[in-house]
Amino acid sequence: MVRIVCVALWLALSIGAGSALADEPVDTAQSIIRAQIKAFLEDDAETAYSFASPAIRTKFPDKITFFDMVKRSYQHLYRPGNFAFGRSKVVGEEVFQEVLISGSDGKDWTAIYDLVHQPDGSYKINGVMMLQTASGPQL
Repeated sequence: MVRIVCVALWLALSIGAGSALADEPVDTAQSIIRAQIKAFLEDDAETAYSFASPAIRTKFPDKITFFDMVKRSYQHLYRPGNFAFGRSKVVGEEVFQEVLISGSDGKDWTAIYDLVHQPDGSYKINGVMMLQTASGPQL
């Protein structure tokens, strides 16, 4: 009987620990996204660029080019009204994080971030896909 209780306790702790380990990359990804959005709001191109993956840095080789692209193509991330984290998924060495944005234009957007694990243990933003969220029925 003691053995059964010990095995059950070990299983419960293992499941809890596995869950905590799965949350760690998501928590890290959310911190990085939050910090980059803060850098956008403060017009801090250097900090915003520091979160870009090597693949993004290849496409945009300096912080000014990167920041100009964000201002042009990702206006709702550059100047969000409000934002909140939605669903997330860890797939191998990548974290996909949904960010729900109330745009300054009054429209709702969903940004899907792709963050990749780096050899130094950090995560970097490897891309963002913006989708305009369909509005619900007008009441």
